[in-house]
Amino acid sequence: MSHTESTTETERVWMVERTFSADAPHILVLVYATTDGTQYHQKERAFNRFSGTVPEVTAAIEVEAEDLSTVDDAETRDRYAKETERMRERHAPDDAV
Repeated sequence: MSHTESTTETERVWMVERTFSADAPHILVLVYATTDGTQYHQKERAFNRFSGTVPEVTAAIEVEAEDLSTVDDAETRDRYAKETERMRERHAPDDAV
């Protein structure tokens, strides 16, 4: 019997944006980026604004490398890189932010 070992590569990404969806105000849109700002991962979390509970958001998450998208705009790359640096200086990866 053979055993196949998973070799999925992950990367730590840091939260750089938190907004509400313009189309659906009950959707929290989170953007996490690599420390150099060249790649990002976007997550959407549904919640009820009026219930008083908001989904917990951490300063950083681990994402499979294949789930990262490229940041094409140089200004956005620079902004993401600066924001990841700020988050890393102020928070541990598992800190709720």
